[in-house]
Amino acid sequence: MIRLILVAGFVILFLILSMPVMLVEWIIGRYSPDLKSRSSLAIVNWAFRCVRFLAGAKVDYIGEENIPSDTPVLYIGNHRSFFDVVLTYIRVPRPTGYIAKKSMEKVPLLNIWMRNLHCLFLDRENVKAGMQTILAAIDLMKNGKSICIFPEGTRNKEEGTLLPFHEGSFRIAAKADCPIVPMTINNSAAVFENQFPWIKKAHVIIEYGKPIYIRELPREQQKKLAPYVQEIIMETYHKNQENI
Repeated sequence: MIRLILVAGFVILFLILSMPVMLVEWIIGRYSPDLKSRSSLAIVNWAFRCVRFLAGAKVDYIGEENIPSDTPVLYIGNHRSFFDVVLTYIRVPRPTGYIAKKSMEKVPLLNIWMRNLHCLFLDRENVKAGMQTILAAIDLMKNGKSICIFPEGTRNKEEGTLLPFHEGSFRIAAKADCPIVPMTINNSAAVFENQFPWIKKAHVIIEYGKPIYIRELPREQQKKLAPYVQEIIMETYHKNQENI
């Protein structure tokens, strides 16, 4: 219970006390959008590191050398926990927008930080709006921002499985001509979801696979990107599960 109180208290205080910082970030963005991106990244990275510490999550990060440093990438990951964003965002080497569900746009103050970080809000019930979100993500990547998406579409509640990956997620990398980095997350649900609403210490493994350059794949494989990447993540998941 104490960890839940610490994490919730920190998040609430951060959102409230950071209101003046939001104003400063808005002013910075008027004159230097790139500086705003980098400063927002640093601030939220610090906040998420604090959340990780308070939650007691021990995380092994594997394969970070696989993330290209000279180009934006599309991170494709499995999704089991609210903590997936916290634990992965603190390691991104450049401004990165996460694609979140539409309801997150209604959370006061948090939605401002999410927009500062180039997050996009996807309405899966509205095909036209969903396509606009995909186009916005492509535009961000063409302008040097990485994108992270969980193509299962929602948090998977069954350990050891993956929901089908939505094909539309992969259009972002194809249209932006940027590499895909498979991101496999093991045991993140043990932090929170497995004993909801309590937060517990847990060992999490996050592994980044080798970048996938779509144009270098055989044409038939290009047409089946979703199952191809899903298989990579599933194999990595089972490998790392033995070390939890």
